[in-house]
Amino acid sequence: MALTTLALLGTDARADEPCLKLVFGRYCLGGDVNAILQTTPPPLVRQNQGDSLALVYPDGANRLYVLAFTNRIYKVVRAYNVATQLRFDDLYNSLREKYGPGEDRSRFPEYASTPTSRLASIRRGEGRAIHHWTASSSWFIELSWTREMGISLAYIATDLNARRAAQVEGGL
Repeated sequence: MALTTLALLGTDARADEPCLKLVFGRYCLGGDVNAILQTTPPPLVRQNQGDSLALVYPDGANRLYVLAFTNRIYKVVRAYNVATQLRFDDLYNSLREKYGPGEDRSRFPEYASTPTSRLASIRRGEGRAIHHWTASSSWFIELSWTREMGISLAYIATDLNARRAAQVEGGL
């Protein structure tokens, strides 16, 4: 009987965890990162820094980054191995169909006014293509193309991301 009670308590505790969005069919944005560590193969990379944890998993030819703050998943990112204009446009068009036009937050140097010059500025690390969709009040999506990450698609928990940013900026 004691084991049954403990099992039910454990189930109730997991049911209370917020799952803002199930990302890529596996990762619960806002959920407990320890659940992933117990149910998936070990990550390729695990890095801790204070209250922050980064896990890197293979995803076919791509990589998945699961980022947590105070044991809650605040960001899940798929970084695509192949970064081409076609891949970026396909992802952008899919997101636009589902979530609307979003907001262009790209940053390019003044000289980068054509698609070719923008691509060259990304490759040099001088520019970044970023599109943002506020899908809900609790999470948002960013599609980006940068020199550091290539093309990546991120799902981000709004409040957790803000709390982590405040702690990092506050020097804690």
